[in-house]
Amino acid sequence: MNGDVAGGVFQPLEGDDPPMVAGYRIAARLGSGGMGKVYLSHTPGGRPVAIKVIRPEFAEDPEFRRRFRQEVQSAQRVQGLYTAPVMDSDTDGPNPWLATAYVPGPTLSAAVAEHGPLPARTILMLVAGIAEALQVIHGAGIVHRDLKPSNVLLAADGPRVIDFGIARAADATSLTASGVAVGTPAFMAPEQAAGREISGATDIFALGQVAAYAALGAPAYGEGPSHGVLYRIVHEEPDLSGVPAELRPLITRCLVKDPAGRASLTEILDLCRTAADQTQLRRPEDWLPGGVAEGISNRQEVPAPVPTTSVPTAPPASPAPTAAPTATPGAPRFAPPAAPTQAPQQATAPAAPTAYPSGASHPTAPPAQPVTGPRPQGYGPPGAFGPPQARYVPPPTAVPVQMPLIQVGMPHPPKRRNRTAIILVSVFGGLFLFLASCGAMLKAIGDSTTSRDSASGANPTATAKGQPRPDPAPVISKDFKLTSNYHLKFADDTLEPHDGTGDDFYYYCASQDCRFGVSQAKLARLDSGTEGSLQACRQETRFADKIPVEALSKGGAMCVKTEEGTIALIVYKGSSAKNDPSKYATLDVTVWRGAARKD
Repeated sequence: MNGDVAGGVFQPLEGDDPPMVAGYRIAARLGSGGMGKVYLSHTPGGRPVAIKVIRPEFAEDPEFRRRFRQEVQSAQRVQGLYTAPVMDSDTDGPNPWLATAYVPGPTLSAAVAEHGPLPARTILMLVAGIAEALQVIHGAGIVHRDLKPSNVLLAADGPRVIDFGIARAADATSLTASGVAVGTPAFMAPEQAAGREISGATDIFALGQVAAYAALGAPAYGEGPSHGVLYRIVHEEPDLSGVPAELRPLITRCLVKDPAGRASLTEILDLCRTAADQTQLRRPEDWLPGGVAEGISNRQEVPAPVPTTSVPTAPPASPAPTAAPTATPGAPRFAPPAAPTQAPQQATAPAAPTAYPSGASHPTAPPAQPVTGPRPQGYGPPGAFGPPQARYVPPPTAVPVQMPLIQVGMPHPPKRRNRTAIILVSVFGGLFLFLASCGAMLKAIGDSTTSRDSASGANPTATAKGQPRPDPAPVISKDFKLTSNYHLKFADDTLEPHDGTGDDFYYYCASQDCRFGVSQAKLARLDSGTEGSLQACRQETRFADKIPVEALSKGGAMCVKTEEGTIALIVYKGSSAKNDPSKYATLDVTVWRGAARKD
């Protein structure tokens, strides 16, 4: 544990905290919650990260692990400006965990508890940032389910939404099978409290509660026993009399009981701009009150990474004993020398430089010590080849390094004629001549074949494998009307809607909640401002199963990759009017059949 950690934001580790998670050395504890504990660590390059370790009670449940794996895979596709991206994870180990980018800022709940309600100007930019984060999260096919003040971080450049989708992993575990809904009661939506279907509208209700909390300093439906709070959420209206007037229309539209009647994320952003009296919200550096902003500077000075265990420096070498030293545990073992036929000659050799095998290093080892002993047998009279050999013995405190015995001053035996070398030279020489003759024959055959192909007009490179395939010609359909509950099959010569299932792309509306989706294909939304093209669709990897229409603006583009290798670019141009008896979307569809195949 880093000695820089003294408490406050970065808390020292306790007895049950791990010193390391996978390859991440833990520097401090950031906090804990219902799902697990959060720790501060660093990447190998020094970037701070937050490591969330799941509680053992959840880790032991197979259904939790299955859902946790799915949600983490989905969360890794979320790369928004106002989300903390998932950088690493282990969903199958004995202690599941995930790592996200560390955000130097307090949670909204901590900021309100310490500094009180936030000003209306700050709340408008807070809500707009969370709405943008939800657009990206919903676009990846994720419903947050547990949006609350403690899952919103206040950074210097805007809010960050964290823990999106993770609550779903615990929804069907043995810990919640007794009927307890997943989420925080004070920030649940009515349908969530009643155990009904969850959708993106559930997060919008929670967003209204978060905004009310930031303005009031307390939950919109009060506090107290969970069952009482949940009853008020389902059956009563919140008291917003203490909310600033410019915020009430925005919060009221979010807190509509019926999910179909709540504001969309696009409407929320429009309401924020209207309340701010701006066509475009601009987030200044001082968007937070002074007291909250000052606390961020303390969080930016994170504890330094925990250093890896270093090799301790060996103590000064003691004079070598006349007898052979006792083997050090972990050090290379050597056979004792043969018993001398005469008394060993005592000599003291000068300090020899430490020698290592190529590429090996041992910065803390002392120079090799001369070790006296019997001379090697069969190498001439004593003293004929200089002082006795020295050998390196690792000190007791050094990390054991397995290396061969390096002998300094070791005499060399007399050179003898090496008949084996002469024989090997002869053999390899003959083999070289044989291969050279074979190469000449093959070249002659190849030249002959080339001449025949040339004479017959054949092009030897025309059928060569590995040549890149040209891009297929696009098939374009402009202003295509796709009705709700209908599908497209990109293999059709003429694009037309189908009312069956299992096709490549579909459009579906339930009340006012409309979305695009795929069944057996891969779907991705291109970022705003990205030019829709075949190359852009090939490179896009942030796949989702469905994309809500509210996450798209007019001109927004989506890419579809089918299992057959077809790539389609779909540009959203608008939807049917609310009073239209038919619900449909207008699209421009461009199809490249076989464009994803590599052959």
